[in-house]
Amino acid sequence: MSSIIQLLPDHVANQIAAGEVVQRPASVVKELLENAVDAKATDIKLIIKDAGKSLVQVIDNGSGMNVTDARMCFERHATSKIRQAEDLFSLHTKGFRGEALASIAAIAHMEMKTKQEQEELGTHIIIEGSKFVSQDVAVLPKGTSFAVKNLFFNIPARRNFLKSDTVEYRHVIDEFQRVALAHPKIHFTFYHNGSDMYNLPPSSLRQRIVNFFGGKTNEKLVPVVEDTEMMNIQGFVSKPEFAKKNRGEQFFFVNDRFIKSPYLHHAVMAAYDGILKDGAQPSYYLYLTVPPNTIDINIHPTKTEIKFDNESALYAILRASIKHSLGQFNVAPVLDFERDANLDTPYHYKNLDAEVPTIQVDGNYNPFAEDKPNKLFSSYKKTEPAASWESLYVDVKHDTAVVSGDDAFASSNNEYAFENNEFIFENEEVTSSLFNDHEVEQAVHKSYQIHKKYIVSPIKSGMVIVDQNRAHQRVLYEQFLVNMTVNQASSQQLLFPINLFYSASEMELIVELQQSLMNTGFVFEESNHDHIVISGIPINVTESEVAAVLDQLLSDLHNGIPESSFSQNDTIAKSLAKSLAVKTGTYLTEKEQENLVNGLFACKDPNVSPFQKPTFITMRVEDLDKKFAL
Repeated sequence: MSSIIQLLPDHVANQIAAGEVVQRPASVVKELLENAVDAKATDIKLIIKDAGKSLVQVIDNGSGMNVTDARMCFERHATSKIRQAEDLFSLHTKGFRGEALASIAAIAHMEMKTKQEQEELGTHIIIEGSKFVSQDVAVLPKGTSFAVKNLFFNIPARRNFLKSDTVEYRHVIDEFQRVALAHPKIHFTFYHNGSDMYNLPPSSLRQRIVNFFGGKTNEKLVPVVEDTEMMNIQGFVSKPEFAKKNRGEQFFFVNDRFIKSPYLHHAVMAAYDGILKDGAQPSYYLYLTVPPNTIDINIHPTKTEIKFDNESALYAILRASIKHSLGQFNVAPVLDFERDANLDTPYHYKNLDAEVPTIQVDGNYNPFAEDKPNKLFSSYKKTEPAASWESLYVDVKHDTAVVSGDDAFASSNNEYAFENNEFIFENEEVTSSLFNDHEVEQAVHKSYQIHKKYIVSPIKSGMVIVDQNRAHQRVLYEQFLVNMTVNQASSQQLLFPINLFYSASEMELIVELQQSLMNTGFVFEESNHDHIVISGIPINVTESEVAAVLDQLLSDLHNGIPESSFSQNDTIAKSLAKSLAVKTGTYLTEKEQENLVNGLFACKDPNVSPFQKPTFITMRVEDLDKKFAL
C-alpha cells in the first residue's frame, strides 16, 4: 500500500499555527508590540486603520536586525529569545516560541523595514501569504517597522467572523493597555485612522495609570507594596467606594507580563470581603515579581496563563498585602478596643491654646418670682371631637365672633373674654369627620405583596402571581424603546449638573451612544476627552442613580455594539430597564402594586421580560382545589 501520512508544506503549517496565535487584529498588535519591547525600544508607535483590518503597523527604535536575521525571523520556530529547553525556566523576554511572525505572514500582506545602529543601510522585505515577494536594501532609521495589511485575505471564513470595527477596536485598545501599563518607562503613541488616540510619555506607574483612565483615577488609588522571599508585590488597588459593575480595570502582571488568573483574583476579592457592595468589582493594577524558575508560561500560545509552584502561599501573601494597604490608609474599618474615638483631638484644634470660657450673669433673674401664665397663650387643645359637623353650629349666638389667633392677640381692645374650653385656634388639628363611618365605603384590597418579591392579584378564574422585578423590566423596556424609536422622552433638568469622568475608550463609546441616550431623556451639556457634563436626566431616574446606570450600560456594551441602529437601541433599552427596575426586596404600596400590574398587562408582550424570562404565572381555582383534595 502507498503511504498515507505526509509532511505538510510550510505555508499550510503556518496557517494552522496562525489559528491559535492570530485570532483577530488585536492578536497581531500584541505580538508586534511585545517584539518591540524585547528589542529594547524606548519609543514605540502603533498605527492602525479600520480597527486593524486594513493596517496594523508598529514602529520602534530598538536594536533592529541584520540581513540574515531579517530573512530568518519569518521562519517557523526561529527566535532570538532562547537557545535550549532550560531557557524556558529563566525567561526574561515576552516571546520565545518563534511562531508569531511566521503565522502573521501566512495570513496577511506583510512589510518589514529594519536597520541596526552600526549599519549604514537597512533591509526592506515584502511577504504575501508566506511567499517572499521582494527583498531590497533601503535607507532607514535605526529600529524596525512591521506593517500588516489585509489580515485574513486568504482565509475569507476567518475574515467574515470578525466583529464590527467598534468591537475589534476595543480589543486592540485592551492589548495596547496591557503592554503600555507593563512598561511605563517606554514612550508609547497610538494612532487610529489618522487620529492621535494616546500619547504616553515615560512616567511613573501611577502617572501611566492616570494617563490611561483619566485624571479622576488618581484619587481612587491605594498603593500596595510588599517584599517577601517568594514574591515582590507593587501596584495599586481602588478604594471600595469607587468599585464598578464591570471587570474592565483589573490587571495582573507577573514579571512584566499580563496574565489572567481567577485564583489570584479571588485573593483580591477576599481582601475586600465585607467592604464591597453586592456585585461590585474593585479595580486593581498589581505587579508581581517572582523567580522565573517558579513559574511555567508555556501553557497556551497567547501566554496569558501561568502556572505557579506554590499558588496557596502566593494567595495568602497577596490577600494579606491588599488588606494591610486598605487598613493602613484607613480605607477599611479597623477594630481597636483600647482606643476611645471620643477623645481624639481634631487636627485644627491640636496646636491651639485653651481659652478661658466667658460667664454671663442675668442680674434681674429671680428664681422665687411667681410666673402666672397667660391663658391666651395656652397650648390647650380639645381632646374630645365633636360628634358630627352639625354640632359645631348648635347654640350659636348672634354676637359670637370668630377671630384668628393673630388678630386676637394684635387687638389692644379685646371685648370678648375667651376661656380655654371655648377658644378654637385655626391651626388646631381637625379631628372630626365630615361623614359618618357607616357612610364611608371600604376599598377592596386587590393585590398583595409576598416576601417583597411577588405581587398576587385575584382574577376571575383564580389569581395571577407577578414577579415585580421582571414585570418592571418589561414596562421600562417598552417605554425606553418607544422613546428612542418613535418620540423623544421628557427629561428633568438638574439644578447642579453632574460631572462624570471616564477613560478614553469609555468616552468614545459614550459619544457613539449619545444620540440614543438623548432620546431616552439624558441631556448632555458638555463632552470632553475625559468627562461628560449631564444637565438633564430621564424622569424615572434619580440623580444618585445616573453614574450607576451609565456604568452598567458601558459594562453591558463592553463586548460590542450591534451594527444596526435598532439592535443598538434594543441593547440600551434592555440595560437601562435592568438597572432601573424595582429590585427584589423592595416594599411596594398597594397603589404601586396596582400600577405595576396594570402597566405590565398594557405592554405589547407582557408574558416575558426583555431577557425572555416569564414575568407572571396564573393559578386557577381548580388548581387550588386539587391541592386541598384528599
